[in-house]
Amino acid sequence: MVIPFSQSTDLASAETHISTLFFSRDRVYKLLKPIANGFLDHRDTDERCVAALREFELNRRISPNVYLGTADVVENGDLVDRMIVMQRLPAEQSVTALLRAGKLTTDHLREIAKAVASFHASLTPEYPDSDVVEEHRTRWTDNTSEMAPFVGAVLRAEDTDRITHLFTRWLNSHGALLRQRIADGHVRDGHGDLLADDIFCLDTGPEILDCLAFRDDLRLVDVLDDIAFLAMDLHRLGGPALAQHLIKWYVEFSGENHPSSLAHYYVAYRAHVRAKIACLRFEAGEQQFAAIARMYHRLCLDQLERAQLRLIMVGGGPGTGKTTLARALGRQFGCVVLATDEIRKDLAGVDRTTHYFAEPDMGIYTDVHTEHTYDELLRQANLLMLAGETVILDASWTNEGQRARARSLAAERNADLVALECALPSAIATERIVRRLADPESTSDATPDVVEHMKRLHEPWPDAIQIDGNQSTANVEQDALDAIRARGRGFINDPNTPRGGSFWGRS
Repeated sequence: MVIPFSQSTDLASAETHISTLFFSRDRVYKLLKPIANGFLDHRDTDERCVAALREFELNRRISPNVYLGTADVVENGDLVDRMIVMQRLPAEQSVTALLRAGKLTTDHLREIAKAVASFHASLTPEYPDSDVVEEHRTRWTDNTSEMAPFVGAVLRAEDTDRITHLFTRWLNSHGALLRQRIADGHVRDGHGDLLADDIFCLDTGPEILDCLAFRDDLRLVDVLDDIAFLAMDLHRLGGPALAQHLIKWYVEFSGENHPSSLAHYYVAYRAHVRAKIACLRFEAGEQQFAAIARMYHRLCLDQLERAQLRLIMVGGGPGTGKTTLARALGRQFGCVVLATDEIRKDLAGVDRTTHYFAEPDMGIYTDVHTEHTYDELLRQANLLMLAGETVILDASWTNEGQRARARSLAAERNADLVALECALPSAIATERIVRRLADPESTSDATPDVVEHMKRLHEPWPDAIQIDGNQSTANVEQDALDAIRARGRGFINDPNTPRGGSFWGRS
C-alpha cells in the first residue's frame, strides 16, 4: 500500500516514546519517530523504513490477524517513511482496560498464558555461547547508567545503591542456573515487551501486539524473562495474585519450570527497564512520569529482595510447631521444605507415613543415623541452592555442630541465613504430641518421652530468633515472616510500592 503524503485524512492520533499512531475507523497506522536515544537510532529514512518492515514481520509471528501490512509514505514521488498497518482493536478490550473496569477474569489470564506458551513453543531454541552473566550485568549497568542523571531529582540514591548491590550479588550466585537455562533450551527469540496495554482479549482469543523490534538481543531472552514482563505489569496494576495466576498457567501450558527466585529476578529486571523508560519520558517533558519512575524503581528493589537466596532453619523440640511453621513458610515463599523426619525414614527405607517408634537413641534415632540424616539434609539443600532455590530446613537443630555446618553452607552459596527456633512449654508440647500421634498423615515419631530427652540434648542457640509457639497459628507465621524480612534487610515497606508473595516455580 502507498499513501501519498499530500492526502489529508482526519485521523485521531497518539504518541509513545518512539512512535506515533494514527487511528481510522478500523485501522491503525504506526509511524516510527525519526529519533535517537540510548537504545535505538531511527533518524535515517532508509534505516527507519527497514526497521518498520522488520517490526511488521516480527509481530506477524504472534498476531497475524492484526498486522496486515506496511504502507509507504511518498512525498513528491520519493519514499519519506513507512507505516505499519494494523487492524484496530477495541480499546475497552485491552487487559489494562478490563482490569480497571473490574472485568479481567482468570479465564482471560489463562488464555493469555496459553497464547504466550504456544508462541514460545513455535520458536527455535537459541544457544548463545557468550558469557550470560556478563550479558545480564551489562543490561543492568546500562539501565543504571541511563538513569544516573535522575538519581536525587527523581530516584532515591539509597535505592539505586541497594539495587546495584542486589543484582550484582544475585548474578554472582546464579551463573550456573542461567547457563543451565540456556542448555535446557529456554532461550528463544521472543516478544521482549509484553505489557497489559498491548494485549487484547477478544471473543476469538487474545491478540498480543507490539513486540520489541529495534534490538534483537533484547528480544533473545529466557522465556521466563519474556513472560515476566507481563507478570510485572499485572503485579503493578492489580497485585501479585494476577501475576501468580499468569505464571502458574504459563508453567502448565509450556512445561517450563523454575525456582521462584528466578521469576522474582526477571520481574525486578523488567521493572528496572520500565523505570528507565519513565525517566526518559520525564526528561522529555512528561512530568507525571517522575512518580511512575519511582514506583517502578521501588518495585524493582522489592522484587530483588525477594529474589535473594535464603537458607531458613526452622528448629525446636518435638511438638513446638516447627513443622507446621516450616510448611507455612514454604507456601508463603514458594520454596522447598526439607525435613529430617522424612529424610531419616528415606535413608532407613521406611515409608514416610509409617510410624517408627523407638526409645531415644535407639533404632533409626541413634547418633550415627541422626548424623547421616543431617548429612543428607544439607546435601540436598546444597543441590537445591545451586539450582537457585531458597530452602527451608525443618529439623530439631539441637546440636551446635550441625548448625555450624548449615551456616557454612549458606556462606558458601552466598545465601542469607535465617535461624528460627520455635519455643513452647514442655507440658503444652506433650499435649500436642499426644494429639498428633492419632494423625495418620504425620511423619513425626515423637512420643511424650522424647520431649524431655530432646530438651536435655539441646545446646544453646544464641543466634536463633525465638518464635513463641504458644499463640495462634497466624501470629506464629507473622512473627516468623517479620523475622525473616528483618534479617534479610527486609522487603519494601512503602504503600506506593506494589508488593506480594512469590511467583511459584517448580517448588
